Amino acid sequence: MTAPPRACIIGHPVAHSRSPLIHRHWLQHYRIAGEYCREEVTPAAFPAFLRDLARHGYVGANVTLPHKETALAVVDEADEAARTLGAVNTVWIERGRLFGANTDVTGFLADLDARLAGWDGRSEHAVVLGAGGAARAIVYGLLQRRIDRVSVINRSPERAEQLAVRFGPRVKPAGWAELPGLLASADLVVNTTSLGMAGQPPLVVDLAPLPPAAAVADIVYVPLETGLLAAARAGGHVGIDGLGMLLHQAAPGFTRWFGVEPTVTSELRAEIVADILAKTAAVAQEPAQ
Repeated sequence: MTAPPRACIIGHPVAHSRSPLIHRHWLQHYRIAGEYCREEVTPAAFPAFLRDLARHGYVGANVTLPHKETALAVVDEADEAARTLGAVNTVWIERGRLFGANTDVTGFLADLDARLAGWDGRSEHAVVLGAGGAARAIVYGLLQRRIDRVSVINRSPERAEQLAVRFGPRVKPAGWAELPGLLASADLVVNTTSLGMAGQPPLVVDLAPLPPAAAVADIVYVPLETGLLAAARAGGHVGIDGLGMLLHQAAPGFTRWFGVEPTVTSELRAEIVADILAKTAAVAQEPAQ
């Protein structure tokens, strides 16, 4: 008798991950006999653990920090997004070989499609704040949708320039001092930095120059309402939090491991929102050290 399929999330640390909530919700919803676990694996032990994934009883896994770049070097074959971005976040075993993909791009685009239908047909200029690993995925996705110009704003100009070298002339590196002028022609603004995240300094951006029809997305999802999104909505702009990207990026892996293409529903979102609010309230009640 074949054992039910098992998948996991591998990270260091990994206790905070909400991936188990997402995948267990789908397993229950679709009445699939499967399991999704957490695996705390150190960087030193990660390559061997991933190569021996089947021996550990798994058909696949999500990979989170700090292992995404190492995963690309370990898998036998990676998709175009993973190769381009230099990082793998989803792996599965097929015909005895270990395959890797990067679904962050899929997650970001799918959420924008769901929340802002037809956005790509109306967008010519996007402004991306930050130039790290998340920014690479966002910029790559925007270019896939034929956005004419993607301005990348970063405090270290060299990192923004590296994205322009990687992705070509449609990517325009710029410093923070140039942001007001760039916002004046932006159709979409995306924050890919950790600023505004719980425990991090706020992201202070004056959105006054932004055209009324422009949308603002923030890949941060704790808190769900960042200062940037609050400012955007106060100015009449559509604000898109980072939770949708998290939910949509999980779907391709679930399909690979459990054989069903899941849907991101309002019920799933509500379950994750409830968990975020509960954890946030618990932290707020902890006594100061």
